[in-house]
Amino acid sequence: MSKITSLSAKDQGKTVFRLIKYTSPYKGIIALAFLMLTLATVTSMLTPYLIKVFIDDFLTPNNFPQNKLILLVGFFIGIQIIGAIATYINDYMFQYLAFKVIQQLRIDAFNKLGSLGMRYFDKVSGGSIVSRLTNDTETIVNMFIGVFSTVIMAVFMMISSYIMMFILDVQLALYALIFMPIIICLLIIYRKYSAILFNKSRQLLSDLNSKLAESIEGMTMIQALNQQKRLNDEFNQINDEHYDYMLKTVKLDSLLLRPAISMLAIFATVMILGYFGIISFSATITAGVVFAFIQYMERFFEPINQVSQNLNVLQQAIVSASRVFELIDDETYEPKQDVNNEHQITEGKVTFEDVSFSYNGETDVLKHISFTVNPGETVALVGHTGSGKSSIINLFMRFYEFERGQIMIDNQSLKSFSKDELKSKIGLVLQDAFIFYGTILSNIKLYHPKMTFEQAQAAASFVQADRFIQQLDGQYEHKVTEKGSAFSSGERQLIAFARTMAVDPKILILDEATANIDSETEEQIQAALNHMRQGRTTIAIAHRLATIQDADQILVLNNGEIVERGTHDMLISQQGIYYQMYQLQKGSGTEI
Repeated sequence: MSKITSLSAKDQGKTVFRLIKYTSPYKGIIALAFLMLTLATVTSMLTPYLIKVFIDDFLTPNNFPQNKLILLVGFFIGIQIIGAIATYINDYMFQYLAFKVIQQLRIDAFNKLGSLGMRYFDKVSGGSIVSRLTNDTETIVNMFIGVFSTVIMAVFMMISSYIMMFILDVQLALYALIFMPIIICLLIIYRKYSAILFNKSRQLLSDLNSKLAESIEGMTMIQALNQQKRLNDEFNQINDEHYDYMLKTVKLDSLLLRPAISMLAIFATVMILGYFGIISFSATITAGVVFAFIQYMERFFEPINQVSQNLNVLQQAIVSASRVFELIDDETYEPKQDVNNEHQITEGKVTFEDVSFSYNGETDVLKHISFTVNPGETVALVGHTGSGKSSIINLFMRFYEFERGQIMIDNQSLKSFSKDELKSKIGLVLQDAFIFYGTILSNIKLYHPKMTFEQAQAAASFVQADRFIQQLDGQYEHKVTEKGSAFSSGERQLIAFARTMAVDPKILILDEATANIDSETEEQIQAALNHMRQGRTTIAIAHRLATIQDADQILVLNNGEIVERGTHDMLISQQGIYYQMYQLQKGSGTEI
């Protein structure tokens, strides 16, 4: 479960200011929205005054001169139409602005994901990331639509209402100011406690998404091990906790928002009526003035009510925005290259010199690893789970940074090559081939802009994937479902092989590429692998020892160290760990 923290007032201010900076490319839209907002406010302020004129000048004296009445009614209807049009344009502009900001925010967050190192994805769940890019950004939209326009209009309405109240009666307008400190205190108290509650509820929602994503991903194992009840209990626990915090939020809203402000508005109305009732004994007070003053007082409190109603939206939006910015600001970058543009991978010689590495900075998973793979040779890495095989690949592929030891290609530091050079000259095939939604062709090309259909087809033919592709509807344009679930594991692996060979790499990395192969395509897969390795430097993590007997060198790892090295025959003759593993796989019953 994610750690729950709260945002200080200073952090909230920084978050809001940063969101506002996203609106800077749309100054023209903002100017138009403000103009329409001003126009809508002016028309709203004129409405009570026109009704006052009608009451005092026409209704009370029972005098209805036709020309003046038509002029008044026409002016009244005209400003209502203008106000409605201005409000529509204002709302539309704020909606447009909000969607543009969120669009850019999502682009920035998604682009950042591509630059983050594997350490980030080790510590943050996929469900939490999805929640930030979907739920949290959607919440921010409400901030622009519901809060910004409401707050700005509230400021305009409050100032305009006070101006009109001062015009009608200066003394009573001054009395009305006594409500301002009370209102400000209520809003401060609400902001303090709502920030904590909304932060917790958003983070618990992220935990819900994480648990849901994990359950869907592992549903096969959950059902196989009959773990539905345990998963249900865990989900319900998080769901109940999220419900509790949302309920606390509703209780806080119900206490400090509209009810409290509405009560103040009632007191203000009573004060106005009482004031006019008292002075009516010594001065003439028209019905129109009383009506207009009450209307302006309502127009003063109603925007405050609307702002207070939107404070919960504001708090949710600030918390959500801070979570998105937390992703954008994360500095768990993928390892940086100290690029020397003159360095090119030409031969494919790979050298590890005394490399040690730790994921957590405390326990080494690799200890003084040294070996050399000459151009065109194949080196196999074998060992029990946790021995460090995948860690060697992770460092070589620059998924993680290392500080101790040296890794070189063609006698040049691995860190001196550009990322483009490494990605174009090193081909990686994982144990679980990931197939993207799209077509067979798009999965082989991976949207490489310069790759032709002929090149992609040649790569598929090279690894013998074209045999089953030709039998599909649409062949290379055959639609691929999510993760390629309609294909067998062997077919998915052949597509992955074709994707790798499409760029004609100098160095080939095989991370247990034959571990999950179905027996139907095992022989075809092995033939493709042998074809791929020809003339290429290959580092292969081996699960089935029978598949790497022809390797030029086999490295046996144990607890992060190379404990044995040599050819298959040499290691068998030593009768060490490799010999025991080999005998075990042959089914001899030898204990390790």
